[in-house]
Amino acid sequence: VQLVESGGGSVQVGGSLRLSCFASGYSNCMGWFRQAPGKEREGVATSNRNAGTTYADSVKGRFTISIDNAKNTLYLQMNSLRPDDSAMYYCAAAWVVSDSACSVFTSFKNWGQGTQVTVSS
Repeated sequence: VQLVESGGGSVQVGGSLRLSCFASGYSNCMGWFRQAPGKEREGVATSNRNAGTTYADSVKGRFTISIDNAKNTLYLQMNSLRPDDSAMYYCAAAWVVSDSACSVFTSFKNWGQGTQVTVSS
């Protein structure tokens, strides 16, 4: 499965962005991760095809993950952006045997190239 992200950019604090990730094949679990300079990659949000979602505590209430099954595209709507949201954002896909495995970092084997999000004050 090949993944292609788009939608990153530069915004001011409080602004919004929507990231998109087109997948060339089917996966029953997809997610968004991010990595800031000098930090480890961290999970942002995941979604399985049954619409079960998980979010990092830091983005709950601000970010929304969704999948358009017809377009095979994953989205991340990001609102109320903060400077600490600045990072490279990666789309990832996995094939899991249980819904709970979709929230496990090591389940994800396919990764996109990333799209940069910069939030300035």
